[in-house]
Amino acid sequence: MTEQTQQPRHPMSRRFRGFLPVVVDVETGGFNAETDALLEVAAVILTMDEDGYLRREETHVQHIDPFEGANLEQSALDFTGIDPWSSEREAVPEREGLSEIFRPIRKAVKAHDCKRAVLVGHNATFDHNFLFAAALRQDIRRNPFHPFSTFDTATLAGLAYGHTVLAQACKLAGIPFNNKEAHSAAYDAEKTADLFCGIVNRWKDLGGFPPPVPAEGDEDDTENQENTTEESGNIR
Repeated sequence: MTEQTQQPRHPMSRRFRGFLPVVVDVETGGFNAETDALLEVAAVILTMDEDGYLRREETHVQHIDPFEGANLEQSALDFTGIDPWSSEREAVPEREGLSEIFRPIRKAVKAHDCKRAVLVGHNATFDHNFLFAAALRQDIRRNPFHPFSTFDTATLAGLAYGHTVLAQACKLAGIPFNNKEAHSAAYDAEKTADLFCGIVNRWKDLGGFPPPVPAEGDEDDTENQENTTEESGNIR
């Protein structure tokens, strides 16, 4: 294909260095990603319009059966209100649920001309750890997410609004938040997505993006260093 006929790349591919931000929230049976059950996963795929503004595109949710031998802390179940054994959950095995979450994300990465998804979460390390522990446990090799990089909205909200709690940060950002619906993976993921999009879009409106053009040669050196780091940390 010649340069003249080549289709323009999606604007998202130029915003986060070729990464597609996908907002993830998990509900679990405890705090230990290795031993405690993964019970719900929600993923909100984001998109970007031609003017460079982020917005939610679609939400995917899976209710997950506890894996064999999984630990379930009663305090965690009381907090989330989840009954792991309720037939109304329509839960599926862990491998099936993760595969159903990962499939549309891989499709979206391609549609946005990106090279990989990057997990966005509120206290993102928690969600990243559980997602990757489950993928490793189920030997899922086509994990679309970056193995260690994340965007943490608790940190971003602390910078933008001076508060790190999701409900309070949303309130300060003008995003409605219903505490009675919280601790559902889908609800929390969508509110986190709205918060992330709002911060990124506000930064753009304030003139923070795009950044100043780097000196000649600096950009190539940085790209090479980052690619080397990613390759050394790539897993499964």
